[in-house]
Amino acid sequence: MSDAGARKGTFVVIGAGPGLGAAAARRFGRERHPVGLIARGAERLAAVADDLISEGVTTATEAADVTDAQALAAALGGLRERLGPIQAVLFSPRPSLSWIKPVLDTEPSDVASALSLSVVSAAAAVRAVLPDMRHRGHGTLLFTTGGAAVEPHRDRAVSGIAYAAESAYVRMLHDALTDQGVHAAQVTVVGPIGHGARHEPDAVAQELWRLHTERDRPLVVLR
Repeated sequence: MSDAGARKGTFVVIGAGPGLGAAAARRFGRERHPVGLIARGAERLAAVADDLISEGVTTATEAADVTDAQALAAALGGLRERLGPIQAVLFSPRPSLSWIKPVLDTEPSDVASALSLSVVSAAAAVRAVLPDMRHRGHGTLLFTTGGAAVEPHRDRAVSGIAYAAESAYVRMLHDALTDQGVHAAQVTVVGPIGHGARHEPDAVAQELWRLHTERDRPLVVLR
């Protein structure tokens, strides 16, 4: 295990839910990392946290709208105070299905909403956690996107636009931070993810863990 993996700093999931977010939290929790969960819905967060706590994972939650930069920064600050320094972050919020339309039916507001969630919120999260990571000389910034990042489709326009922009942002982060001890990387999942689907959440979570510990590439595409 690398030095980054050996340190038991806090792992935070932004956009936590019962699928991949819970699986990633469980994977990091097995390695004795405290886990922080952020999402809009307090009840959903509580259900995921209860499962993790029952498995012996130290867990705390903060309900926040991730598109509200001040609320997101406050939530991250609250988790830092309760759990300790944040070592790794997974940015993985789900887009609203109402935004996802054929390209000729897509409104400017749909594009703006998708970019706000996938790119502006990602930048806000990074701005909130990066100073401490750079000061300590280690940290991991993880991101997930759907397959539209690499296979845009005319019937799911905003996903292709927003995920492509997020991918560009992550790659630039990686290039800017690689010599500062902070690893930025993205997992793009092509096809359905879920229990019994093409991609099992636990398998994707394992890939996120591998990126955190091996720190060997900026992008993994799971097909």
